[in-house]
Amino acid sequence: MLDVAIDAGPAWPPDIDWSALADKAVRAALLQTSEGELITKSACVEVSIKLSDDAEVQQLNAAYRGKDKPTNVLSFPMIQEDLIEAIDIGDDGETLLGDIILAHETCAREAQERGISLADHATHLIVHGTLHLLGHDHENDAEADAMEALETRALETLGLADPYGDRETGAAGPID
Repeated sequence: MLDVAIDAGPAWPPDIDWSALADKAVRAALLQTSEGELITKSACVEVSIKLSDDAEVQQLNAAYRGKDKPTNVLSFPMIQEDLIEAIDIGDDGETLLGDIILAHETCAREAQERGISLADHATHLIVHGTLHLLGHDHENDAEADAMEALETRALETLGLADPYGDRETGAAGPID
């Protein structure tokens, strides 16, 4: 069983159902991977998402990645990649897969630059963050191509366009 917990800060528009958006994005990402069974597993698996601001994300980015600047999304896996398939009911009946945090100002600016809604961009970033929780990365071209393909397929299931645009020209560029 999957539980997506969300904490939307005051800068995030209240007219959007962030909880439903986050739940759909996490599920779409999981279903593109071999970890899709986490959705229906008897153990309760939680993904925690915080919609925050640039200041908080900058602090976390500096503390955990050594980069003293805001970024659009950070992911903090709580389970080693090789142990994900062994998830079972924890002591409290729930296992935290990890935390995802988005920075409002950066996300809003990027959405505007790309001519897409904040909701669509946040959906993409939550899909991206979820894949990071599962151990996917983009440290080299092969990893980036594989991760982008998973993201694109997940977003397609949600009716959203390929966020990377023309891969030949790199029109949309990387997201983090």
